[in-house]
Order: sequence, then structure tokens, then C-alpha cells
Amino acid sequence: MITIVDTGIANVNSVRNMLTRIGCDARIVADAEQVRTATKLILPGVGAFDAGMRALAAGGLGDAVREAVQERGASLLGICLGMQLLLEGSEEGRVPGLGLVPGQARRFRVEASGLRVPHMGWNSVRWLKASPVFPASGVEQRFYFVHSYYAECRDAADAVGVTTYGHDFVAVLQRDRVYGAQFHPEKSHRFGMEVLSAYARLPVGSSEGAAAHA
Repeated sequence: MITIVDTGIANVNSVRNMLTRIGCDARIVADAEQVRTATKLILPGVGAFDAGMRALAAGGLGDAVREAVQERGASLLGICLGMQLLLEGSEEGRVPGLGLVPGQARRFRVEASGLRVPHMGWNSVRWLKASPVFPASGVEQRFYFVHSYYAECRDAADAVGVTTYGHDFVAVLQRDRVYGAQFHPEKSHRFGMEVLSAYARLPVGSSEGAAAHA
């Protein structure tokens, strides 16, 4: 069972629908206790960083996510803004992030290159290493992005894949059992389905994540 954290700032139904399509049981949860005791979580999100963190704090969901991951060994996949919320903070606001991955979210400054912000549309990911959720392959994998900010990891070992938009940025990260995708796997057709399927197959309490970080 995958628990989708409902903060009210994301289309959680589209994530659940894609999980259902690949044959995975999923529930949408806004209750802190259910999040706290979950074994496999997805944190989606769209919009502003501070609004996302305030939404998590309002229902005690942020503390519940931290406890599930740090104390109970749950796996967590952050999607789009949800990936940025895993970090310590963002240039977009002043509210601290979840702090599960060392780093900050930075704003794209690519206008001088003739590029628009937000970065929107299909783009490919170049894999830096394999991961249980993001298996590297020789096939070009394209995903759907919509974002104005990107993750800057303090520990380079946390970066799993990069995408180029004016410059390379971290599109995929992993630290122990915490995973992040800047793209929307639920909107990325075949390759997005492969990511969600790999996450669904991840053993509960798997030590693979920790091994990958080490």
C-alpha cells in the first residue's frame, strides 16, 4: 500500500490514478497518524515552497513524514514541489523545509540564454548512477517537467540524475530511503510508469537505498 500525502496543494488524484493503472494499491491521506505509521509514502506538490511547508505544518503532516522516515524506516518519494520540500529550504521563501536531504532549492536564471521560466515540457534525464527506483538504462528517458526552482544538493552523492535547461540541474535524487523526482512521473507516460512501478516494488524497510547513498 502506498500512502499519498494530501496537503491540498497537488492533484493527488492523478498520482493515485496512475498507481491504480499499474496495479498498485494506493490511498490518499490527510491524517497525520496514518502518515506516521505508513511504510511507503509519496509527497506530491505544486505551487510555492512556503505554502507547501505551511500546508504540511497545519495538519502535523510534516512531523509525521519525518517520523515515518527517520524513526520508522518508511520510504518516501517527493514529486515536483514535493521533491523540493525534502530539502532544507528554498530561495522562494523563508520557511525551512523538511530537512531530509541537505540542500536548497534555487531559482532558474536562464533568461539570458533565451529560455523561459518556468521550465515546462518534456526533457530527458541523464543518469549519474543506478537507483532502486530510477534504474539507469541505455535508452533515452524523457519526462514531463513544470517548475521554476530546482534542487541544489549539498552532497553530490545524493544526485542520481540530471537534466539540462540552460545548465545541468538535479532532476532525480536519493538519500537512503528518500527519493525525489523533479518531473511528474504521473504525467510522463511509459517512463513515468516505470518509475512508479519500481517504487511500488521497493521492499518495505529495504536497505538498498542506504547502500546506494553509501
